[in-house]
Amino acid sequence: MDNNDLTQLPMMTFKEIPKPKEGAQSIVALVKNSGRITGYQLADGRIISKEEGVSLAKAGEIQGVGVATRKGNEYLRTLPDNEENNNLSNLPTVKN
Repeated sequence: MDNNDLTQLPMMTFKEIPKPKEGAQSIVALVKNSGRITGYQLADGRIISKEEGVSLAKAGEIQGVGVATRKGNEYLRTLPDNEENNNLSNLPTVKN
């Protein structure tokens, strides 16, 4: 990678970018508690915990996301694709 290519910066924030399997689900909504993401709703309607989401993404079962870390905690981030409407932060919130 060219160290002067700033377009690669967003991708450098990921710890892991799993390759999605055929039929991988997408995240369609967030589950929040006191404003913090605690889980995700998948396209098939399942609601999963944040930790389960990371595990499923690593296994290639969720598409469009990568795994990042903050203060030792793993979480999902949307892969950069120049589309704002599919960013996790722009998804609706559902009640668990």
